[in-house]
Amino acid sequence: MSSKDDWPREKRWKNVYTRSAKLARAQKLGFEYPRVTETQLVVDATGVGSAEKRNVLFVCSKNQWRSPTAEAVWRKHPLLSVRSAGTSSSARRKVSVEDIRWADVIFVMEEKHRSRLLAEFTTTVENKPVHVLDIPDEYKYMDPELVEQLRQSVGALLGLA
Repeated sequence: MSSKDDWPREKRWKNVYTRSAKLARAQKLGFEYPRVTETQLVVDATGVGSAEKRNVLFVCSKNQWRSPTAEAVWRKHPLLSVRSAGTSSSARRKVSVEDIRWADVIFVMEEKHRSRLLAEFTTTVENKPVHVLDIPDEYKYMDPELVEQLRQSVGALLGLA
């Protein structure tokens, strides 16, 4: 065997040794190696691949100010498909069983909206994550304070902030 044939094998051995040493060092320091990009962390956390979007439903009472604002704020996010609806019979767009089935995650503005969903769609909503944002009905459509609250709270809950 010539030394030329041994060289690639030796080089691979050094790479393996270097990688395992780096893995051990990273574990001691408490971080991932190889480093994972923020986008990959989002994809891993949400279980959403690059071609797959997560379906998010925003619910308020009349689908007039809060949930349409949330829909507008998150509509252009590349990892999300969004809809909004209301729980009231006088809502501009009333939440339906199809909306609940479609949603991977549901955000409601107040606890009463969560209670109404559970009462009306018990079996459909029981296995869905429903997050209460605690945003009172005191904002108009696209109110800057409402927009900021929605960006922070929804972003944090979805791991997108």
